[in-house]
Amino acid sequence: MQTKEKKGLTRDIIKYLAIFTMLLNHIANIFLPENTILCEVLVDIGYFTAITMCYFLVEGFYYTHSRKKYGERLLIFAGISQVPYMMAFGFNQLNMIFTLFMCFMILVIQENMKASPWRIPLLIGILLVSIYSDWAILAPVFTIWFQDGWCNRKKTIRAYGIGALLFILFNYSSYAQTMDPAKAFLHAVLSATGIIVSGILILNFYNGKKSEKASGFSKWFFYIFYPLHLFILGVIRLVIR
Repeated sequence: MQTKEKKGLTRDIIKYLAIFTMLLNHIANIFLPENTILCEVLVDIGYFTAITMCYFLVEGFYYTHSRKKYGERLLIFAGISQVPYMMAFGFNQLNMIFTLFMCFMILVIQENMKASPWRIPLLIGILLVSIYSDWAILAPVFTIWFQDGWCNRKKTIRAYGIGALLFILFNYSSYAQTMDPAKAFLHAVLSATGIIVSGILILNFYNGKKSEKASGFSKWFFYIFYPLHLFILGVIRLVIR
């Protein structure tokens, strides 16, 4: 899936796009009235982020110099982000970095416990725990599919395709409670736009490289931005409400 001299988008550029779409999603969820066109558009755009980060989590798992330090960073920033997350959204649920940490543990189990009878029970346990986190079940399942299709273009295409279909079905069940079936189906299909765009970018435009300039800055910016923007949004939310 990666070539040495392939031109296109670097990993950092796609990640910057992912955090921007995440910001739009969070602004819409926190501040905009529900069931408005603008709110739904921004929320749907933001769905680009989670599946993109699951893909890069799998990539990072295989390319990192230290899986232990990688996992520790996720866990530390998950802890740092939890209070800002609750400030911003106003409910008790584990934030997305906690979800990514669970996904990381899934990768560890899959890699190191292939022959263990405890592998499946542990995976099921993590899936159940993820119910109490952002992108429950879906992010762990996406991660498993991406790991299974790692360095296999056809399997990655299939992972994105099944992921988009699963997301449509998931959202249809929610929309159908308040909309007629045709309208609910249309809204559900549109909700998968971010996932489809993620697949198109990564499969056709990602060059498999990180940015050569300021790569160290980008690495820490991606970690710091998450709790920082949640804290700022949370403060604004508390002030205006």
